Amino acid sequence: MSKFAVFVDLENCGAKVATLRSILEKVKIRGDILLGKVYGYTDKFGDLKEVLLSNTFTVVPSLRYGISQKNNADIQLVIDALEVAYKNELIDSFCIVSGDSDYTPLVGKLKSMGKFVLGISRSEAASNIFINACNEFQFLESVGKRNVEKPKRQKASVSTEEAADESELNKLLTTVLEEQDQDEIYASELKETLLRLRPDFNEKAYGCATFFKLLTKLANRFGDLRVHNDNFNVMVGLNSASDNGETIPQLTRENWKEAFAAQIRAYKEGGFDRVNPSILKADIITAYPDFTERAIGFKRFSDVMKQLEKDGLVIVEMDEQKTMLIKLL
Repeated sequence: MSKFAVFVDLENCGAKVATLRSILEKVKIRGDILLGKVYGYTDKFGDLKEVLLSNTFTVVPSLRYGISQKNNADIQLVIDALEVAYKNELIDSFCIVSGDSDYTPLVGKLKSMGKFVLGISRSEAASNIFINACNEFQFLESVGKRNVEKPKRQKASVSTEEAADESELNKLLTTVLEEQDQDEIYASELKETLLRLRPDFNEKAYGCATFFKLLTKLANRFGDLRVHNDNFNVMVGLNSASDNGETIPQLTRENWKEAFAAQIRAYKEGGFDRVNPSILKADIITAYPDFTERAIGFKRFSDVMKQLEKDGLVIVEMDEQKTMLIKLL
């Protein structure tokens, strides 16, 4: 299991509680967080106190005094990361929440010491140099909650608190399994990851005596999980839409704008002003696996973006690297 140190540049990721929780969840799925620090101006920390304290993060505040102070915070992040790399032998993985290419030498040094480096950043602020330098890179828009989800089997609605809690747990377990390299993992391994994400988890709170019974209950209710015994080991995986006998939805010339508009609204509600079009396309394909530009009347995805611009949903921009971005309206 990986042991992480997490360093967060708040100027890059924003100061929303939901965003920071999503970042920590992404890291905890991969391993334990042994150390965490956040860097930013003092007025950025107000709403983050609970999530920072509950995850034992250290705050490194900055005072607003020109651009030089921002550079000082960047340098402090590098110094702290290197100090941890040299002094803490338990930590074998680093998460750098920033897309600034200035951190590329830091990534190179950490990798030369045998450390795994995960980068996370908003797509509009991510440097291609920094992205390619990391062992793994995640766009912040993809780390957070997406509006478009894989099609679910239709169920009768149950408006109870218990059903809502089980639905939330089912979504969390689905997210964990989607992050795995294998098709199936041991139930004990899944529970270990769940406890990192939700230390107060207890299957008895869901009316089940064992974790296996809870998994079976969720599998029967929602149809996302696949649970079976293999030589006395409980294995857990994900069902595909075809396994559930579901009809995968299609995007057509008549309904595509509604799907794109819903996803754009989700980004805005998540606090994003601009996103890379590749993020939008990936989320659309998540929900509509057979999506093609030609099926909705376009040759290229850039043509889709231009039509959304004409419809007043986005503004197409180019950054300094001549990479297309879309500003959300």
